Amino acid sequence: MKKERKMAMVVTKVSLHDHDQSFNDINYWLSKTPLERLSAVTFLIKQTLKPGQRMDKTIFRQLELKK
Repeated sequence: MKKERKMAMVVTKVSLHDHDQSFNDINYWLSKTPLERLSAVTFLIKQTLKPGQRMDKTIFRQLELKK
């Protein structure tokens, strides 16, 4: 006996060489609230840090002197 699907499958086939997903990415993140975006960035940063390690917030700026 085959079960009936309650949810339809959605498939979009694209060429990996020609497809540019940056437009979809920016629209996705702009649709999120600033709090959700900040939460996602914090999550990504926490994945790269070791337990107890703090993020290096040092800023380097190199200025050219006017002659």
